[in-house]
Amino acid sequence: MELSKLIADFVVCTKYEDLPDEVVEFTKYCILDYFASAIAGSNEAPIQMLRELIQEQGGHEQATLITGGKTSVTQAAFINGATSHIVELDDIHKASIIHAATVVIPAALALAEWKNRSGKDLILAIVLGYEACYRIGEAVTPSHYYYWHNTATCGTFGAAIAASKLLNLSENQIVHALGSAGTQAAGLWEFIEDGAMSKQLHPGKAAMNGVYSALLAEKGFTGASKILEGRRGFFEAMSETYDLNKVTEGLGAGFKITENSFKVHASCRHTHHVMDLAIDLMENEPLNPQNIERIRIKTYKVALDITDNLNPQSIYAAKFSIQFCTALALVKKSVGLEDFNEETLNNPEIRNLMNKIEVIIEPTINQLYPHQWGARLEIDMIGGKQITKVTSFPKGDPENALTKEEYVKKFKKLTKEIGDFDELIESIESLEKVETIDGLLESLNTKIVRA
Repeated sequence: MELSKLIADFVVCTKYEDLPDEVVEFTKYCILDYFASAIAGSNEAPIQMLRELIQEQGGHEQATLITGGKTSVTQAAFINGATSHIVELDDIHKASIIHAATVVIPAALALAEWKNRSGKDLILAIVLGYEACYRIGEAVTPSHYYYWHNTATCGTFGAAIAASKLLNLSENQIVHALGSAGTQAAGLWEFIEDGAMSKQLHPGKAAMNGVYSALLAEKGFTGASKILEGRRGFFEAMSETYDLNKVTEGLGAGFKITENSFKVHASCRHTHHVMDLAIDLMENEPLNPQNIERIRIKTYKVALDITDNLNPQSIYAAKFSIQFCTALALVKKSVGLEDFNEETLNNPEIRNLMNKIEVIIEPTINQLYPHQWGARLEIDMIGGKQITKVTSFPKGDPENALTKEEYVKKFKKLTKEIGDFDELIESIESLEKVETIDGLLESLNTKIVRA
């Protein structure tokens, strides 16, 4: 089984006309959601540091930056990947644990703009990029995820595939692009221990490396032909267990992009299930948090691996603390981007409530992960009353989907402080009718003018 060849053949053979209408519509939601996070994150300090760096390096003005202006196609993919990940509101795929938008879409946008591709070309490239990285991610999950940030590692393959399709690479060239992508795949979770800025570097580099891989393959640069399943390849080197069948099973029968989930809370997705429960509780049967005696959160092991932090010392670390996020939801009754700040980080009521929280691995819930990201919230009140709430699917999962109105509402809420982007929304809604995407990005660029 030569996995790279199978993927490459599928990519070459798949045409826009093969995409069902519902896949096209869903992909446009993914693009809209990407821009929401990217625009919202464009002013953050780590992004401005990256922007300063590429300005110092220079580059031909080939593609538009979310931060304003233009630069080379590779550096545009880099910055536009990083900026869309920083506010923790980008999309997520449960089975592969990948935020595909933040790597696939910036790679596709940069190349599509540079090569004057159509809206249909862009949509198709994004669908295929999602397909590739999700399948590779599913093959190595969950063992890969303990040390490796799937978005950075598996996402590199998705960026390479999207770029390859837009460059009209041959099957053989795509195999080499995958080889170059795999040998550059990286991204360790150690940054989470001290809230380092590496998390933004991960998707930026993954998008950039994917573009580089495709461009190199176009010039005849070779990569490993069995980068995935080879004895010293990606699967063997970076996962304790893996399933080759996940890469090919059902390939071509449907499109995995429609399995995508979307965030409504500005924190790690592994905290969303219990926040949904807490907010629902406070909206429907309000209680005084000061009367809570004890809280138990029962969930899957990976949620604890990533978010079990009883004492976060920064706003960013708080987004990866299931204790903080739960307490915040109970006290503030909302967990939007504006709710994560220095005031809430040091709020005595929130901190006191955090100390009452016990986080437990629930075997039944753990067995269903990653197909279900479930949680059970148990609250003991002073006086003896007990409250229990359970969920299997956080808001934004396909099983608990957002409406079109909710996608647009999220976009406008995240971008309102930066500008009026109604024209961008309209362009995305009719993207399949656009002959070249220059206009879409040009309208964006005129709205985002920064020093």
